[in-house]
Amino acid sequence: MDQKLRQDADAIIRAAIAAVLPDEAVRRALKGRHFPGRVLLVAAGKAAWQMARAAVEALGPVDAGVVVTKYGHVQGQLPGVACYEAGHPVPDENSFRATQAALDLVAGAKDTDTVLFLLSGGGSALFEKPLIPGGELQDITQQLLACGADIVEMNTIRKRLSAVKGGRFALACAPARVYSIVLSDILGDPLDMIASGPAVPDRSTCAQAQAIAETYGLRLSGAARACLQQETPKALDNVETHITGSVRELCAAAAAACGQLGYQPVLLTDHLDCEAREAGRFLADIARTHAGRGQATAYLAGGETVVRLTGHGLGGRNQELALAAAPGLAGLPAAVFSVGSDGTDGPTDAAGGYVDGDTAAALAARGLDAGAVLADNDAYHALQAVDGLIVTGPTGTNVNDVAVVLVR
Repeated sequence: MDQKLRQDADAIIRAAIAAVLPDEAVRRALKGRHFPGRVLLVAAGKAAWQMARAAVEALGPVDAGVVVTKYGHVQGQLPGVACYEAGHPVPDENSFRATQAALDLVAGAKDTDTVLFLLSGGGSALFEKPLIPGGELQDITQQLLACGADIVEMNTIRKRLSAVKGGRFALACAPARVYSIVLSDILGDPLDMIASGPAVPDRSTCAQAQAIAETYGLRLSGAARACLQQETPKALDNVETHITGSVRELCAAAAAACGQLGYQPVLLTDHLDCEAREAGRFLADIARTHAGRGQATAYLAGGETVVRLTGHGLGGRNQELALAAAPGLAGLPAAVFSVGSDGTDGPTDAAGGYVDGDTAAALAARGLDAGAVLADNDAYHALQAVDGLIVTGPTGTNVNDVAVVLVR
C-alpha cells in the first residue's frame, strides 16, 4: 500500500465530512425563529440524533420529541426527547414502533402547535408505518435493493406502501404547522424523494409506481398492488420546508482538502448515478490517462451509485466502486477511494473503500481475484484483507457519497 496516498485519502475524508455536519445548518435554519404554542420535535434519518441535538441547543428543551435513527447512531439522551434506533436499509419492528410513537406524539396537536420535523437520508427505512404487513414490506424493500433500482424508483414505490411517506405525515400533523429542516442525500435535492417525502406534496404518480414494479418484476400481493393505485397528497398547506446540505457541499469540501494537500482538484460530477462497478472502472481509466503526467491532481465524483446483487457476500456501493478500480490501477502512482458521508456503506461497519496501485498485487498474493469477488458482492472481506476498508463510525450527517482519484 502507498502509505502517503492513504494518509492523504484519510485526511480528505475527515475534512470533507467535518464540513457537512448538520449542526450549523440546523442552527441557521432556526436562528430568530419563535414558535407559538407547543413545540413537538420529530427527527428521522441517519443524521436525526445530530440534528435533534443541534435543535435542542438552539431552542432550549422542546415540549416533547421523538428521534428515530439507525442502530449505533444515538450518542446520548436529549432533554424531553425519546430516542429510538431501528433498521436500515430494511425497516424492522423498531422502525414501526418508533414511527408509531411519532404519530402518537402529533395526534391531537392544535393549530397553535408546531411540529419541528428534522429529516435526513435513511428515513425511508427508519420512519415507517406500513399499509401492508411488515414482513411483506421488508421483502419488497429487499427486492428493490437487489434489482439495482435507484433511490427515486425505490421511493416512488415505498411512498405508496406507507402511512407516513409521500406527504402523509404532514396530514397526520394537521392542523398543527410543520416546520421542516431537510438534509439532502439525493441528487438534485428533490424534496419529495428525500426519505420518501413525509412532509411534502408528492410529485410521483401511481402510473410511475406501477411501471417501476413492472420493469423490475416485483413480487407484490394484491394488497400491495392496490396500494400502488392509491394516489398520494399533491398539496399541503401546513408545511414550511428548509433544505440544507447536499452532495455539492461534500464535493466542495473534499476538493478544498485536496487543494490543501497539494493536489489540483477537478470536479468531474456531483450527479454520479451509475452502477458502482462501472464507476470504479471509469475512475481507474482516468488515473491511467493522467498518472505520472505532470501536476498532482485529484478527480472528484459525488453522487450515489447502485449495486446489482449477483452473489451472497458482504459489502456496499462505495466498497464495490473502490474494488472495481483496483485492476485498472495496478502499478500506477494513483489511488481511488469512495466513502459514504454517513459513515456506513451497506450492511457493514465500513464507510467505504480505498485501493491504489499496489492493491491488485496484494489481492493476488492472497488468492483473491477482484472480478470473482465482485461477482459474489464480497468487497468487504477482500478490502479487509488488504487494509482497504475505510472506517469512520457514524458521522452524524448524510449528504451522499464522494469518490476521489488521487494521481501523483
